[in-house]
Parts: sequence; structure tokens; C-alpha cells
Amino acid sequence: MENIIAPDYVNSMEWREYCRKLELEYKQSFEEGLDIEQYKDLFISASKMPNCKEKDDIADALFSIVSKAKIRVGYQYNEPSDLEGIQALRDGFEIEGEAPQGDKLKKKIEGAWVGRICGCLLGKPVEGARQHDLVPLLKETGNYPMHRYILRSEITDEMIEKYDHYLGGVNYIDVLDSAPIDDDTNYTVMSQLIVEKHGRDFTSQNVGDMWLSTQPICNYFTAERIAFKNLVNGYSAPASAMYKNPYREWIGAQIRGDYFGYINPANPEVAADMAWRDARISHIKNGIYGEMWASAMISCAAVTNNIMNIIKGGLGQIPKTSRLYEEICDVMGDFNNGIDFDTVITKIHKKYDEYSDHGWCHTISNAKIVAAALLYGGGDYGKSVCMAVQSGFDTDCNGATVGSVLGMANGIDSIDSCWYAPLNGQLKTSILGHNELLISELVNKTFEHIK
Repeated sequence: MENIIAPDYVNSMEWREYCRKLELEYKQSFEEGLDIEQYKDLFISASKMPNCKEKDDIADALFSIVSKAKIRVGYQYNEPSDLEGIQALRDGFEIEGEAPQGDKLKKKIEGAWVGRICGCLLGKPVEGARQHDLVPLLKETGNYPMHRYILRSEITDEMIEKYDHYLGGVNYIDVLDSAPIDDDTNYTVMSQLIVEKHGRDFTSQNVGDMWLSTQPICNYFTAERIAFKNLVNGYSAPASAMYKNPYREWIGAQIRGDYFGYINPANPEVAADMAWRDARISHIKNGIYGEMWASAMISCAAVTNNIMNIIKGGLGQIPKTSRLYEEICDVMGDFNNGIDFDTVITKIHKKYDEYSDHGWCHTISNAKIVAAALLYGGGDYGKSVCMAVQSGFDTDCNGATVGSVLGMANGIDSIDSCWYAPLNGQLKTSILGHNELLISELVNKTFEHIK
């Protein structure tokens, strides 16, 4: 009998085999506007097969179809992934003003770091919780509307049994003495290390090399994990983002761009350029735009605390012909028309299904939550990050991005010490050689990287 060497399709992790995500691939490709509707039944039928070599072979054929597919007639969006194409489709909005200098700027940078770290921690205990668990949990703990951290001391054994979402663990402010490891803060530190090693002209290859040399693959998720595997197998950007990566427009890049905003105050175009270099190793189209938007917003926030202009400044660096641009404008329109916050969040939940992984983790659904929390929070740090988290979807990612923007806009003095005092000025990461860091040192190094 022939001894066939093949992957273990039964026991391997779900993300390893592209063939396990064929329905997601179809949905992602269709949303991109690819002309593949005639193959829908094939995608669905193949996705229901047992995981095996034959299913893998069919998935290869479907990937070939997707790779060669053209944009269907009548698709209303124009969404390039190359920087020149992106910049050609911007709306021309420019933020006015100059960045502050000296201690005033340093306080903004400290506010951005602390704002991100604490916003992330606020959402971390309920990351993955859907509304049917999240809202009742907050109400049961006297924290709805949300206005403070969730405490481990208030989570009873009965609550752990009651809610689908896992509520054990140690990611609670009342059992921590420093900010815990999280990918939302790992990437911010890693961006600093990239700039420190390679300078402001770092390349996408530099980013990929840093990924491979500083963390194991288990510390990356969704699009980043696929990109990591592709990088190991010799695919460079943009192929590393495109090869068998059905997560290519998910939120992973949007959480990686903050540092480029930190070191480019009042220069959103350069911030977005750096974000593009980072994002393109794992994402395309709106996945890239999410990171460019976030980094550009933070750059603008160094100049103004006008939330509407900050959001517009971020949008000014992405294509006005994109889905992300349109959807964030929809949130701004509702705000300007006096639609209340709860109605806006309900609209987002109706359009994007948080009970599907794709809806829950997509760039656009979460960017809309970020925009809404920023607008309706009125510049108040605590109110805004709580709005972001209680709205669901990717809670720690959205809390972190909102916190970063407001921390930069208003500085460290605008963040009540109740949010950061228990962390004792320390941040932990899973980056090799940088496991325990002082936030003050991160701030000082950031200040050095501003040019």
C-alpha cells in the first residue's frame, strides 16, 4: 500500500486550510465586486464536504477562479490597493493647523498611548461577547450604560455558567498590576521597534521580517496569521495578503496603525503612507484603508480636538469611492441629522451580523462603531471608550482605537487616573525581548521618532 504523506485535515487548526473557509471566501469576493456569482453553488457545496485532500484540491481551483475574476458590471465602488491608486481617489480634505511642540505634544503622545492601552483593557474581558450576553452582563453588574471597567470581583460562578461568553481569566483591572499582553498593543510596540531599527523609510519587507523574528505564529490572528504563513512560504507583499486569505478585509490592520499617527503629528498623509506599508502585507482594499484612516485620524488629533474634522481628516487619506468611506459618512450623516446613538448602533447591527465571524470582525462594521463612539462621546474619554465597548463587535479593538484618538486629541490630563493608575505605568507584550515595558519609555521613544 502506498504511503501518502498529507496534512492532517481532521485535527489541524481551522485557519490552516483554506478549504475550510470557502463560504467566507465567496462572501468576501462578492463584496469586493468580483464576478463570481455563477460559482456560488460550487463554493457552498464544496464547503460542506468533509475536510480532505479532494476538498483541498477543489479549493485550489476556486482560488484560481477568484484570482482571475474581473469586477462585475455595475459594481459601484472603485477600491485600489496600491498607494498611487488610493491617493488619486482622495476627497482633498486637509486638516488646518500645526502640531504643538515640547511638553504639550509629549502630553498628547502620552495620552494616546495610555488611551489606547486602557481602551483595549476595557473591552478585553468581553472580547467575543455578542449582544445577547454583553448587554445583560453589563446590566447585571450595574454598568449599563457602561461607565467603568468590568471587575473580576463582580463576576460570580453563576454568571460564568449563565453567559455563553467565557468570563473567567485574569484580564480584569482589579486583578492586574500592569497592562496585559494583547495584540492591539503588541502591534503598537512592534511599530516602534520597526521605526527604531529601519527608520521612517521602512519597507513592507521590514515589517514582515519583524513579524517573523519577534513572535510565533500563535500570536497572530485571522489575516495576520495567514500572512505570516505566506511570508514563511516565500510570498512577499502584496501576495502575502492575497494568497488564500479570506480575512483580507478584516479588522487586523486597523489596529496596527496608531504609532504612525503618533510620530507624524499634523501630517496625516505621511502617517497614512506608513500605515499602507504596514497594512499591505496582510490586507487589501478596505482592510488597508482601515489602517490608513486610523493613523491619519490620530495625526489630525494632534492638531485639533474637533471630532468631526478628525474623522474627516482620516477619510481624506482613503478613496472616496470605497465602501469604508461611504459607511463612515453614513454615521456622520446620522449624527448631523440628530439621530440618537442607540439608533445608529442598531442600524450597524442590522447591516452587519455580529453573529457571523465576518460581520463581527470586518473592518467596516468596527470602523463604524469607532466613528459613532467618537462622535457621540463628545470628546469625553471615559464616555467614548465605554460607548465603543458596549456597542459590541470587536470590543477591545474599538475601545483601543477610540482611546488612542481621544488621548492624542486632548492629552493625558483629560484621562481620569482611575483608568490607568492600577496599571502602575507598565505594559506587557509577547514580543521577544520586550516582554515588560514602561509606558513612559514608550512615550519618550515615540517623541524621538517625530520628525
